[in-house]
Amino acid sequence: MSSPTQRLLDTDQVRRYVAASLGPAVRVTDCGPLGGGGFAAVWWVRLDDGRAVVLKVGPPPSVPLLRYERDLIAAEARYLRLVAAHAPTVPVPPLLHHGKDPTLGDWLLTGHLPGRMLYTLVADGVPVDDVWTGLGTAFAALHRVTGDRFGYDGGRAAGPTWRSAYTAMVDDLLADAADWAVPLPLPADRLRALVARHAGVLDVVRRPALLHFDGWAGNVLAVPGPDGGHRLGGLVDGERFLYGDPLLDLVSPLLFRRAEDTPDDPFLRGYRTAGARVALDEPGVRRRLGLYRLYLYLLMTVEAPSRGITVDTEPDRFRILARLLDEELSALDGP
Repeated sequence: MSSPTQRLLDTDQVRRYVAASLGPAVRVTDCGPLGGGGFAAVWWVRLDDGRAVVLKVGPPPSVPLLRYERDLIAAEARYLRLVAAHAPTVPVPPLLHHGKDPTLGDWLLTGHLPGRMLYTLVADGVPVDDVWTGLGTAFAALHRVTGDRFGYDGGRAAGPTWRSAYTAMVDDLLADAADWAVPLPLPADRLRALVARHAGVLDVVRRPALLHFDGWAGNVLAVPGPDGGHRLGGLVDGERFLYGDPLLDLVSPLLFRRAEDTPDDPFLRGYRTAGARVALDEPGVRRRLGLYRLYLYLLMTVEAPSRGITVDTEPDRFRILARLLDEELSALDGP
């Protein structure tokens, strides 16, 4: 079942988006939907000039979204331009066109990167350590880019300090939870108080680093390497990018695990080898990571109804997130 945020496209509509992007002389020879995402409608497209491209179309304007999702397609266009200009070693799709039209809505056309989604290789039991190591190297390159604010851009949750931006991000999620009547593990005021109790550890972050914030295995492409294994081929879906603490970006690649419990993970090895410092044994670092996992697991919980996800359709998702939230809240609520 598709998410309510995903437009239902057909071949004729895809042709219209391509014509609006590249001109009427370019023809579509073949196309089809790409699975894996839950926000935008994504299609692969082959053109008569031999190019393979990807069309990504945002939700209709009438579809309710979470606060940080406002203008998310345009955010991805900004991210792709940023990476191309300031972190060109990071393998992201080349941006061919970003369009916005009253009839067609908001869309991107990008180049098509080859490779398989990393999670499919993991499911097949294929060794993928080198892919994770490459992702760590890529994230280290992203984190060397400095922004002009903390938090999201485009009028979304942000602040002059990382503490204020993170607090605003949490406040927006809690407001989304209220709007969608999402049950929370604790009342919203208690969650705010818990964040405020620990927020002082965020003041050590003085530089707003560029963060991808969605580096789980479904957004990582792997291609065959020269030794018969696999290596990093691409990093996609950067629309959730923001500026802040590089530690926030260690949460999604290690989804459902703790970086401080797996210091020799290949992702972290690649990150350190590229020159990034990660002092996982420091108490302040551990508390920051706990706050960031809390934010991610809250986000994954709060977004469920906007994606049409229920306890009946994905019971394991709710069970796992409830357990993880409980663990993080217990750790933060301790001495």
